[in-house]
Amino acid sequence: MRIAFILDPLESLKPYKDTSLAIMREAENRGHELFIAMQHDLLLRHDKLRIRAQTFHFDAGNTWYRLGATTEAAPEEFDAILMRKDPPFDNEYLYSTYLLEQAVNQGARVFNNPTAIRDWNEKLAVLNFPQFVPDFLVTSQQELIREFLIEHGDIVVKPLDGMGGSSVFRLKNGDPNLGVILETITQHGQQTIMAQRYLPQISAGDKRIIVIDGEPLPYALARIPQNGETRGNLAAGGKGVAQPLSERDWHIANTVGKVLKQKGLFLVGLDVIGDHLTEINVTSPTGMVEIAAQTDCNPAAILLDKLEGRLRQ
Repeated sequence: MRIAFILDPLESLKPYKDTSLAIMREAENRGHELFIAMQHDLLLRHDKLRIRAQTFHFDAGNTWYRLGATTEAAPEEFDAILMRKDPPFDNEYLYSTYLLEQAVNQGARVFNNPTAIRDWNEKLAVLNFPQFVPDFLVTSQQELIREFLIEHGDIVVKPLDGMGGSSVFRLKNGDPNLGVILETITQHGQQTIMAQRYLPQISAGDKRIIVIDGEPLPYALARIPQNGETRGNLAAGGKGVAQPLSERDWHIANTVGKVLKQKGLFLVGLDVIGDHLTEINVTSPTGMVEIAAQTDCNPAAILLDKLEGRLRQ
């Protein structure tokens, strides 16, 4: 198969832990032909989408990859296109989903479906499953956030387009920095954010459950915060510990997974704290390498098995 990956710049990726690269290694080991492109390599020529892509091979040298010449191709010339560009979900990301939607219209197989990526904001998507979600508030109005804090006493506030725990704050009643934090995160009432009831179970880890083609992996990656830290994100210094899914984890993941598959969301990372679903990551979920290193589960191999099966349909 010819598989194109839309990535962040290669120099920004960490070969020893990057999930996209783990998937690519598995694909190359199976004999598939790999191509890479950046977000800016998507273009329209009149009404036809084109992709400027390069062939990609892993290398054992210090420069861990080899690239071929850049060529322009129609998206339908690839058997699959995997969108693995990291957030933030800014205007450029939004435009990419429109362009990839045209690729689908031209007959390309794009994973995840670009329309679904656009529709399923990673913070707001939880409202589709209110039975699993902690109390939350979405608003740009500081006074409403203050009332929500008074009601719950301990909350977390976060932007709707962030990743890796960026700009996530824990607030308690009486916090002397409350005013400046709310002014900053809402941009003085001009930016909508999410406030969630704080879940003390975060001390046991923010569990990343990987769902592939509607089915969860049997292990979650519990991202355990450092001492004195609220966030468990690996990018914020959290420690990743693989653990079997609990009965509640299975219930959440199977329920959500059925809907994700219907929407064309092939690879998704669910964030679960305690018994509550907190986020649904549809852009470029990670955690595969850590799970593979600590268990007998090979997430990249499972993904390739399912991808090959889908492409044979």
